[in-house]
Amino acid sequence: MLYRGGFSWEHVMSRLAISPDPQLAVPPGPLVDAERRRGRGALSKRSGRFEKEAREEIDDGWGSLDSLDALKTNIHVEKPRAIVTRNDSPDISFDRSINPYRGCEHGCVYCFARPTHAYMGLSPGLDFETELFVKEGAAQLLERELSAPRYVPKTIAIGTNTDPYQPIERRHRVMRSILEILARAKHPVAIVTKSALVLRDLDLLAPMAEQGLAKVAISVTTLDPGLARIMEPRAATPARRIEAIEKLAAAGVPVAVMTAPVIPAVNDDEIEAILTRAHAAGAREAGYVMLRLPLELRDLFSEWLVANFPDKARRALSLVRSTRGGKIYDSTFGKRMTGEGPYAWMVGRRFEIAAKRIGFGQSQTKLRADLFEPPRRGPQQLALF
Repeated sequence: MLYRGGFSWEHVMSRLAISPDPQLAVPPGPLVDAERRRGRGALSKRSGRFEKEAREEIDDGWGSLDSLDALKTNIHVEKPRAIVTRNDSPDISFDRSINPYRGCEHGCVYCFARPTHAYMGLSPGLDFETELFVKEGAAQLLERELSAPRYVPKTIAIGTNTDPYQPIERRHRVMRSILEILARAKHPVAIVTKSALVLRDLDLLAPMAEQGLAKVAISVTTLDPGLARIMEPRAATPARRIEAIEKLAAAGVPVAVMTAPVIPAVNDDEIEAILTRAHAAGAREAGYVMLRLPLELRDLFSEWLVANFPDKARRALSLVRSTRGGKIYDSTFGKRMTGEGPYAWMVGRRFEIAAKRIGFGQSQTKLRADLFEPPRRGPQQLALF
């Protein structure tokens, strides 16, 4: 199997073998042919952590793998019992969120949500990008939950796990239906996306923002379209994301830019440039997250890194470990978002200095919850009394 640049796995691994640290290298996985996975981020269908068996495609000598079709996106219907997810993490500023979809077609190889596909008996690799779940009836569930007598409104975050504006949203419109419920109920919402499709919903977001009920964060990982295509093949181009920031800001929607994730030796040199472009477009808040590689993502990201950046792989993974106390990942609260150690400290200071110099605000936009009007469900004959 040859990789970008003509390197074989054996050649690349031999380059990394000079280090005694086994975490620098991963064993070759069941890699899918490059033509079959064209336009996808991950390289393989590595089995999830709950699987007892690992499956690998093997040519039977008759060229059978050559006859396989390119990977297609398959849609499955999921019928959840609830749509609002609660959390008590001290690392994040919200206590509730909504994920309209499970899995994400954007194919971002670094996505920390990939391991969640293991709960479905699927691979956090290519299955995460091709086997997608649509949460049917999400708007009705949300309306029911907002109508509960004891419900207390606080900002709902959307897009913190998988992108609510990924390509399948154009057809299924789950995010649109959720936003319509929130708009009618005058409920605050904070959205994170890397898709320009968010502009479709300006007719809802602009009036909500005028009432202090909505804000949007656009994730910009790089300004290089070539690098973006490798890292996040089906997400909007960097230029389209900057354009989305500009149009959201022009419509009066508070916009933040997220330089997330910061990947050592890959995109860490672009922090200042991204902040500069985003601020010029109208973003007034900014944040960053250090690369996170939990569970299966460690091997998925490592094989991608070795395949696409063989000359940077060793340094990149070494720097990743330096931010996690010598490990590939540390989920400790207070450390998992920013890491620790000299390199993590340097990234944090660079970000802070650049953000201040460019003119980003130091505080976050506070959304209102006092305008909330619980949705009315069913007959309301007694509403007049």
